[in-house]
Amino acid sequence: MINSSCLPTAEDVAWLPVEEPAHVGRARRSATALAERLGFSGTRVAELGIAVTEIGTNLHKHARQGIVLIRAIRGERDEAVEIVAIDRGPGIRDLDLARQDGQSTTGTLGVGLGAVARLAGSTAMTSRSGLGTVLVARFPVRGGAVAADDAAGLTRPISGEQVCGDAYAACRTPGRLMLMMCDGSGHGPLAATASTAAVRLFREMSHARPEEIVARVHAELRGTRGGAVGIAEIDLVAKSVRYCGLGNIAAAVLGEGRKQGMISVPGVAGHQARTIRVFDYALPDNAVVVLHSDGLTERWGFDDHGSDLFVDPPVLIAATLLRGAGVRKDDACVLVGKPR
Repeated sequence: MINSSCLPTAEDVAWLPVEEPAHVGRARRSATALAERLGFSGTRVAELGIAVTEIGTNLHKHARQGIVLIRAIRGERDEAVEIVAIDRGPGIRDLDLARQDGQSTTGTLGVGLGAVARLAGSTAMTSRSGLGTVLVARFPVRGGAVAADDAAGLTRPISGEQVCGDAYAACRTPGRLMLMMCDGSGHGPLAATASTAAVRLFREMSHARPEEIVARVHAELRGTRGGAVGIAEIDLVAKSVRYCGLGNIAAAVLGEGRKQGMISVPGVAGHQARTIRVFDYALPDNAVVVLHSDGLTERWGFDDHGSDLFVDPPVLIAATLLRGAGVRKDDACVLVGKPR
């Protein structure tokens, strides 16, 4: 039997706007409540509260359209609270200075983003003039450094819904990284039922070929709303990507200064699939593979989303893409694979 391990799962608990002073306290309370649910110690909960207060205060004072995503990360051995802060503000001119302890970008707390980096297990940040800033900070239950993920995704429900109908997963097998996304038809819990079922099947079959998994998902989603499905098999030895998509999942390889789109055939898993086809693409050195639902427009380019593909971790790339391209009134999901 082929050894397979799936990456940590992420539960996107709440997207919270931070545009008024009261919003800062709401973000802190939401984050610390999640930490208590995950079993954080009292000291660790307090540290998280300090960090979220600093993040929220910076958003309120300096940003425009600031928003915080609070999410639970569950791995095989540990759990964490992850904070993703996104804004469309003027940007931070000197990121190195902002990261230093004792510096304040707002003139309020006087501890600056350096305190966030010190209290978190890992942090990443990007900022560009005219686009704004994205910050990701992960706080594990027991503290300490956090190993980098080679794939990460984000989901955001359509306005008015608490549950996103899109879902994703990523698994490793020897020599390859598997990425999967399902956009459940419609919105809300019924759409989520279909996408969650697709993720479960993918995790059970992550050793199989993409076309085999898509065919199985199509068969198993009968009786549900169904959905669009895309699976990318990144072969780290052959330096190639094998992609199978059914429906409106967008997929691309970003490398060598360009965006190479990958083909999905028409259909709806669980309802209609005239053909299931697989396509092969080259994987350049230092390439990034992106899958996203139609909650994001496909009109984005290689370097216009505000992230450095060669440096930034997958979750930071995903957040910048969601900020820039997630403009449609729909559930939104983006998954980024960055094989090492």
